[in-house]
Amino acid sequence: MKKYYYLIITTFIFMTCTPEKDPELVSPISDITEQNVIAELIEKHGDEHAGRIERGVTQAASLWRLSDGTAEDFIDFCKQRFIGCEDELNMVFSRISRNFEYLFGYMNRIALELRVPLHLDIGPLHPIDQIFGSYNPAAHLRDDLFNNKLAFLIVLNFPHYTLEEKNELGGEWCPIQWARARLGDYFTARVPADYVQEYSRVNSDAGMYIAQYNIYAGELIDDDMNTFFPEGMNLLAHWNIRDEIKANYGLEDGLEKQEILYKVMLRIINQDIPEEVVNTDKYQWNPYSNIVYKDGEKIEFTPEKNVRYQHLLNNFNALHDMDPFHTELDTYIKRSFDGNMEIPQEEVEELFREYIGSPQVKKVASLIEQRLGRKLRPFDIWYDGFKARAAIPEKELDRITKKRYPDADAFNKDLPMFLRKLGFPYDKAEFIASKIEVDPARGSGHAWRASMRNKPSHLRTRIGADGMDYKGYNIAIHEFGHNVEQTISVYMVEDYLINGIPNTAFTEALAFMFQIRDLELLGIKPNDPMKKYYDVLDIFWGNYEIMGVSLVDMEVWKWMYDNPDASADELKEATINIAKDIWNEYYEPVFGVGNIPILAIYSHMIQSPLYLSAYPYGHLIEFQLEQYIEDKDFAEEVIRMFSIGRYTPKHWMEKAIGDQISNRPVLEATDQAVRKISEL
Repeated sequence: MKKYYYLIITTFIFMTCTPEKDPELVSPISDITEQNVIAELIEKHGDEHAGRIERGVTQAASLWRLSDGTAEDFIDFCKQRFIGCEDELNMVFSRISRNFEYLFGYMNRIALELRVPLHLDIGPLHPIDQIFGSYNPAAHLRDDLFNNKLAFLIVLNFPHYTLEEKNELGGEWCPIQWARARLGDYFTARVPADYVQEYSRVNSDAGMYIAQYNIYAGELIDDDMNTFFPEGMNLLAHWNIRDEIKANYGLEDGLEKQEILYKVMLRIINQDIPEEVVNTDKYQWNPYSNIVYKDGEKIEFTPEKNVRYQHLLNNFNALHDMDPFHTELDTYIKRSFDGNMEIPQEEVEELFREYIGSPQVKKVASLIEQRLGRKLRPFDIWYDGFKARAAIPEKELDRITKKRYPDADAFNKDLPMFLRKLGFPYDKAEFIASKIEVDPARGSGHAWRASMRNKPSHLRTRIGADGMDYKGYNIAIHEFGHNVEQTISVYMVEDYLINGIPNTAFTEALAFMFQIRDLELLGIKPNDPMKKYYDVLDIFWGNYEIMGVSLVDMEVWKWMYDNPDASADELKEATINIAKDIWNEYYEPVFGVGNIPILAIYSHMIQSPLYLSAYPYGHLIEFQLEQYIEDKDFAEEVIRMFSIGRYTPKHWMEKAIGDQISNRPVLEATDQAVRKISEL
């Protein structure tokens, strides 16, 4: 689920320089002026400040505009505002850190509160809710801080380091030096507020579209008018549909249910799904023949056409419109990977292609076919039979969770108990749990980070009228892992400006580590001595699926950049073709059937641009962290690692476990697991 992790911060960080076409928006500072200012400041403050002076003046000059003043004004500003005294610099840094915590923290809180009707199941939505929810309270903040020259003071004294420089130099930095470097990341951008507000609007619209995309499974029928699911069961696409496919392995009528849900997914991707059957239980629908019935009679319907892809295109257009305002990270692809994730897109893609093209895939697929007693079907990319809970009927798990958690408050009360079961000392468990609030989600589950101390993070999951079912519980434990990370990495880091983790893959890693322990937290302890090998195969197969999905996401964004004037219809066709191409290259050799577009089903593609790569990276990190802590204290290590702060991925991994992110550990463990299980 999407994590509203940098809602205010990321919007703030990644807006940069402006187009050269508009002379009113080009820096009036010449190279000669810039060099003269540098020379004068070095002469005044000494050679020991030369590097910071050169970097700060150059970056400030690139961001200066005619509206900020003349070249003479720039010279005067640099002379007056460069800080050469270390004690003064430390004091100014401390003040900025304090004030930014309040500034960003309350901006984040405002955004959270404005979105409550959109995110929480508190009653029918009104258009006014969407207007408030799409408003970004921080949209004008950057303009204000450039106008009052605070941004320039920070750029001049705490300049930006590139990713390459951070990776090269960061090994020698202490936490405060890292915090200063992160402060330098805040002002590499100047995008007009109306561009920011427009993206907030279209992204909120896409999120609302996804949050209400429910399919009433009890109204699905086959050619013989058979129904397969309980009346009233509604499944949010894609999450709940996928999870229902997972839940039906091993059931007598499971295959029939999986086949019909798979057909629903294909209709969503192709956009020939009837509008009439989305988010309503008034009609019966046969997704095989695509016929809609009302009171037993066929009715005419309206295909959804391209609504799904229009939302994706709207997100692209809003983000693409910001590109001319950027110098180095001049595409959203670069901003997402090199900027936000701090891992180049090419490196991510290479890692994923190596993994899903590995020989281990066919070995595990063969094992799954043996366990199923049939050939693989495309929806078996979500095979869930390696999990320990596979031996426990879903209905029994539902009974347990619904009884225990009839509402959000009941789950909230158990948070300290969960932490104690995981080995957290009583005081730490109480403290962390006290900083988390549980809410009933309107859409899928998510975790909303608190961007300041003394404000709670929020855990959202779906809770039915009869209580929290197992799927909701499983998601809630995942989100709880995010909240634990969010609390530790805000309250226990050395300075506010390094609060958080390197990128969202790292918070996903801890969420996965919690999620895999969900039965343990219910008091159910599997006694299977082969569990650790099954866990390896579960992670391996899950990554095989999500890496393919992420590759589709990346290739679609490349296509949009190559075809910036495309229509929604053209985007739909391209997305389906890209999904088929990835399938044919990496999945057809395993599944034996080609031209399957199922990898395009993920809702993240529509509401969370280029977020999907965080999941497979998170699983790789999870696996390496699990290996590292296997003979150590879980709680102690979680606190140690997630209080490191927001270093780059390279330096965080080195400090946490002394290794780098790699496919190698999970591939080697998969070979071992296949051998062990094959011997049974």
